Amino acid sequence: MRIGMLTSGGDAPGLNAVIRGAVLTGTTVHTHEFVGFKDGWKGLVENDTLPLSRHEVKGISKQGGTILGTSRTNPFEGRGGVDRINEVMAENGLDALIAIGGEGTLAAAKRLTDAGVKIVGVPKTVDNDLDATDYTFGFDTAVGIATEAMDRLRTTGDAHNRCMVAEVMGRHVGWIALHSGMAAGAHAILIPEQKTTLDQVAEWVQSAYDRGRAPLVVVAEGFTLPEDDEPHSERGLDAFGRPRLGGIGERIAPLIEERTGIETRATTLGHIQRGGTPSAFDRVLATRLGMASISAVNEQHWGRMVALRGTEIVHVPFAEALGKLKTVPQSRYDEAALLFG
Repeated sequence: MRIGMLTSGGDAPGLNAVIRGAVLTGTTVHTHEFVGFKDGWKGLVENDTLPLSRHEVKGISKQGGTILGTSRTNPFEGRGGVDRINEVMAENGLDALIAIGGEGTLAAAKRLTDAGVKIVGVPKTVDNDLDATDYTFGFDTAVGIATEAMDRLRTTGDAHNRCMVAEVMGRHVGWIALHSGMAAGAHAILIPEQKTTLDQVAEWVQSAYDRGRAPLVVVAEGFTLPEDDEPHSERGLDAFGRPRLGGIGERIAPLIEERTGIETRATTLGHIQRGGTPSAFDRVLATRLGMASISAVNEQHWGRMVALRGTEIVHVPFAEALGKLKTVPQSRYDEAALLFG
């Protein structure tokens, strides 16, 4: 078979390991051929390709980013659409397409599959918010980076007796904030799933300060205060019409200082959470998902994505992956909240 492959949406540590796992399995076990599309759906719409053989994927599993490039292009806008996708796939002699991406990518893949395009998906999101898989690659690396950054923030906070606010990724869910905050010993963790008042945050901060600690507050970018209707966003919309989030840490830091009198500083970790070398866990998971995507193609599981359930890789329909987000359960937050203040 001849298979196209693309990475779309935000990058995540482990994307290259997926590509390598798929290409090595497909070429050495099944004698498949691969064509890579540059910059996600944009490359597919514009027929911008590059070869994918063993030579192109050697040694890439330890690299961050993606050798294919990525973008947030919507394949149905501009020159795109089902007819254009079919035309490009026919020109390249493709039998199937492997789309690696998050919620937006998989939603586009589902729409194309419903129209007859043969697509298998591989889930990717550092937020770990896709409900159909237990973990997504990139999440473990992002948590590790955020935890290390918070460890560093705590030392400078201790030196100045300041409250430090660390803003991490998490558009709709607080998994990165929860895991990194617990690992770093945060005195408050603010996530989109929980409506938390500033008075409560100030109480936690003051309690830690009164015990001689420099308070650490971790906030997910999608967190909203009770009086807010939408997450904090100052940077417009992306190609799929979603707000570009960021800045909630800078917003709440002066409010904490105003309520407590404690000097407070905010740091937004942003894209550093996506960059650099993927963790060993993410390399292994991504490689396994890439290998499993070839099995899905061979078995013609169109309109399905590979997913991790426990320690096993399974195939699930796109609809199941897109049905709802995997949010932080109340019990998990309550468990972490026992350590606040």
